[in-house]
Amino acid sequence: MFYREAGDFKTSYEADSQTFPIKFDRYRFWAMLAVAYLVIPFIINDYWANAILVPFLIYTIAAIGLNILTGYCGQVSLGTGGFMAVGAYAMYKLMTSFPDVSVVIHVILAGGITAVVGAAFGLPSLRIKGFYLAVATLAAQFFLVWLFNKVAWFYNYSASGQINAPERFVGGIAVTGPNTDAWAKYMICLVFVTVCAIIARNLTRGTMGRKWMAIRDMDIAAEIIGVNPLQAKLTAFAVSSFFIGISGALFFSVYLGAVEVGEAFGIQKSFLVLFMVIIGGLGSIFGSFAGAGFLVLLPVALKVIGVDLLGWPTDIVAHLQLVIIGALIMFFLIKEPHGLAQFWRIAKEKLRLWPFPY
Repeated sequence: MFYREAGDFKTSYEADSQTFPIKFDRYRFWAMLAVAYLVIPFIINDYWANAILVPFLIYTIAAIGLNILTGYCGQVSLGTGGFMAVGAYAMYKLMTSFPDVSVVIHVILAGGITAVVGAAFGLPSLRIKGFYLAVATLAAQFFLVWLFNKVAWFYNYSASGQINAPERFVGGIAVTGPNTDAWAKYMICLVFVTVCAIIARNLTRGTMGRKWMAIRDMDIAAEIIGVNPLQAKLTAFAVSSFFIGISGALFFSVYLGAVEVGEAFGIQKSFLVLFMVIIGGLGSIFGSFAGAGFLVLLPVALKVIGVDLLGWPTDIVAHLQLVIIGALIMFFLIKEPHGLAQFWRIAKEKLRLWPFPY
């Protein structure tokens, strides 16, 4: 009905292999971008920004980063929270040491610093994999949190151990600090998530992405056909950590404004991003958006339905959220490892053939 391809001819390899080969998909994509950039900034308020849109965009960047490592390269990681902390503390040190440099440059540099740290912690992946690699990245998580807690230089010797984002401007508009407008927070996060998604999409569809997927599917066979496992795995860790570092920098400076590493970037943060990737779909950029959106909207929906409408106690609703997430993870791991992204693909295929049998 919606996906009729009659008359939609492709005359080149580039046209046939583009991200959205069907015209309807391209129109829908540009319409969504137009709404995101031209409509939402004028109607957004503090609640929508702080409760839904800004965390959704930031977690999407983190999920894209983890999906590159786990979904595309097959390297299990439980250190996402620690790498987000690296991005946050790198952002803090850059903002306080170089106050005249643009905050956009600081976010990119924080991602670069996290990429170096991630590549260093990715070295064990050359010798171990699977459960043992998960334990190694889990050790990195605890080590990084301990480091930022114990070394006072990282939080500028503050008595409380807390880091606070100073006020910074982009084009004369405050994007960090206590006087930041909701639309400004939203816009800077939207720009970063758009650029990160485009970069990730092109990387995964290119030579590097094919190397990652070859390592994921069978590393011995990939090495036989000429893929360098050292280069492939370390680049996956570096690129993944770059995106996660950007998300950590935005999470600290734009979203929260003040953090303590143990509370903001503990092990629960690593599991949260991992759950986003599993529910959204491994090996899918769209799945990263879907998983982040689902897990950001779920607590808000449960609060509205359970607490506001049904009058349930808050602790019951919080436990119900954990039960739902656990049940969904088991369902997707057993029945549909490709997550919500696969359901979306199936729905599109059915629409392409409707009303004929599938």
